[in-house]
Amino acid sequence: MVVIIDYGVGNLRSVEKAFTAVGADAVVSSDRKTIESADSLVLPGVGAFGDAIASLRSRGFDKLITDAARAGKPILGVCLGYQLLFDESEEFGLHRGLGLLPGRVIRFPESDLRVPHVGWNQVRRRRTHTILESITDQSFFYFVHSFYVDLGSPTDLIGETDYGHGFASIAGRDNIVGVQFHPEKSQQAGLQLLKNFAVMEQKKTNHEEHEDLK
Repeated sequence: MVVIIDYGVGNLRSVEKAFTAVGADAVVSSDRKTIESADSLVLPGVGAFGDAIASLRSRGFDKLITDAARAGKPILGVCLGYQLLFDESEEFGLHRGLGLLPGRVIRFPESDLRVPHVGWNQVRRRRTHTILESITDQSFFYFVHSFYVDLGSPTDLIGETDYGHGFASIAGRDNIVGVQFHPEKSQQAGLQLLKNFAVMEQKKTNHEEHEDLK
């Protein structure tokens, strides 16, 4: 079961409907026991980083997410939820994130380009990952953001997008992955990405069973 964490921010129902559309067993929940029992977790989010991380911590969900990550459960961060996976953000002050991936959330530099970055843009594949299976390289996804992630480790880069300069639009390691765009608003490519995430736990289990038989 995919549990979409309800911590008071984000367009949760549209994410849930997108997972349902690809045949995934997904539910929105703010119940601790439901979150703890999930096979995989989705951390959505829109709004300010500081408010979002404070809301997570006030509910004790930061520890639930960290425990799930350590247990090897697949975790997907979406838009602001993606940024929350990293060490810190400079949005309206300095805020400590979940620290599941090394990196810092920073604002797009001043330029002739409009900020926030809003609309369709391409994602260039930088390495193979389950999250991008059956998705054509340079596919378009829908973005809405003023800040982006400056990765602490280049090896975490999965997909890159250009907006004035290249930035990490998909990043992750092991069971943790995040996307800066909104897959639930990104038509077929976005639906395929959510479908890929929904089967990550199954692929992990099958791999472990295969290793046990060796």
